[in-house]
Amino acid sequence: MTATLELQGVHYAYRDSRATKTVLSGVGYTFEAGRTYAITGPSGAGKTTLLALLAGLDAPTAGSVRYGGEDIREIGLDAYRRSHTATIFQDLNLLDYLTPIENITTGMALSGVSTDGAAERAAELLTGLGIAPEEHHRSTTRLSGGQQQRVAVARAIACDVTVLLADEPTGSLDEENTETVMSALRSLAHEQGWCVIIVTHSRAVARSCDVLLRLQRGKLTARQA
Repeated sequence: MTATLELQGVHYAYRDSRATKTVLSGVGYTFEAGRTYAITGPSGAGKTTLLALLAGLDAPTAGSVRYGGEDIREIGLDAYRRSHTATIFQDLNLLDYLTPIENITTGMALSGVSTDGAAERAAELLTGLGIAPEEHHRSTTRLSGGQQQRVAVARAIACDVTVLLADEPTGSLDEENTETVMSALRSLAHEQGWCVIIVTHSRAVARSCDVLLRLQRGKLTARQA
């Protein structure tokens, strides 16, 4: 099993009106292909910040995020995001004026995935995540919060990448749909060799992952699930 994504001595701090706030302090960890990771920790610990660094949406104050042994800044953050990662955002970032199918096929096109059979692939993913065919072509705004969350999951899965980063991907879902989503994410890792990293407050989601990590006081540590 090869290393996919690595944090090397990552520090992250920002300055507010009064002082410098340290969020991450010398974080080091190697995430491997073919495994699912849960990152837990108290609110405000910096979990979303860490995910943004892994996604190439921000840069560390010091240290580096490396993909395949190369600093992602050397790859180019735009190229890294487009070719290697897919992100499920907590606020979903769906395009309200598009249908679920269109949201997914647009995401595929932006990631450079072939448009041949894109709509069929999108429909397959939506159906697999419990979105009925009659919902596929409705306005996204007419879907429930849980349905919208599963559309966002499907959009990320449809991208031809190797790293999936998810910020509370099951937050609006009931137990049954949570397991449907987690089953799909585990399949990506175990059957297709993706590296799946999930920020979550859910104990059930954390227990269903291969590796449980906790972020607290700027440090990332492995814990028993």
